[in-house]
Amino acid sequence: MEYLIISINYLIMFILILVSVAFMTLLEQKAVASMQIRVGPNKTGVWGMLQPFADAVKLFFKENMNLHTFNMTIYYVAPSVSLMFSLALWSIYPFMEGGVDFFLGVLFFMCFSSLGVYPIMLMGWSSNCKYSMMGSIRAMAQMISYEVSLMMIILSLIVIKSSFNFKELMNWSFIPLALLIYFPLSLIWLASSLAETNRTPYDFSESGSELVSGFNTEYSGGGFTLIFLAEYSSILLMSFMYCILFFGFKDMNMLVLIITMMIAFIFIWVRSTMPRFRYDKLMNLAWKVFLPVSLLMFLYYLSLINIMSLVVKAL
Repeated sequence: MEYLIISINYLIMFILILVSVAFMTLLEQKAVASMQIRVGPNKTGVWGMLQPFADAVKLFFKENMNLHTFNMTIYYVAPSVSLMFSLALWSIYPFMEGGVDFFLGVLFFMCFSSLGVYPIMLMGWSSNCKYSMMGSIRAMAQMISYEVSLMMIILSLIVIKSSFNFKELMNWSFIPLALLIYFPLSLIWLASSLAETNRTPYDFSESGSELVSGFNTEYSGGGFTLIFLAEYSSILLMSFMYCILFFGFKDMNMLVLIITMMIAFIFIWVRSTMPRFRYDKLMNLAWKVFLPVSLLMFLYYLSLINIMSLVVKAL
């Protein structure tokens, strides 16, 4: 019975995530339209509320492209694997009850998030298109580069809290304390999240002026929809991670969800206001700025803990 309740809870959570992704696309369309002073979707339903569902129906019933030279099995399976990996990461959601208690949830996140590059690589390779292959190579290099900084940030939190459990990492006695202590790392996490999810100004895997549409150039219909869902699910996940790591709530409540959507809105805001980076500047930022700063901050927190332990022993 316990396993049935856990399965139902996770099934409901995955459905709610997909519905949230649908309405986040509507939020993006409305916000970008407002920032560019034009009319957003307003025909389908009241205020365009049914537009995401109309888009989903249109895309899933759209005819798929019939390529002549491609690896058919990998071409069709890779988008589903990408969405599966994106949703599987949500299993670290710290349920108060009725969910799996991940004692080593941070390790699960670190290991599983690194697998996200493989579906992108397979999508680009299986399409047998030079634009898709170039987009997948760019995306892989970009995601691997910024993952290093993300992992160093998480290690800094682990050093302070001495736990691999997300429930422990998010539990601070004074809510703004985590954001004050980790303020430099929180900014690096936010910028690295944009690169990790291939969003503007780091959208080199899908730069339309150079690569047509990147690794998903040859995808349409259902395959493109699955890639789309995986991308926006990852955006919501990184926003949620920022919220629980740097705001420090004692338990999950409505305020956590509101702040998560506010952080997700920053992704949309950046898309509307910032131009795309040059690729060499993207890599320089990852390896010459973010990585040294996150390493130094990790050493700082480590030395701080050692000094505090020595003081405690002396007392």
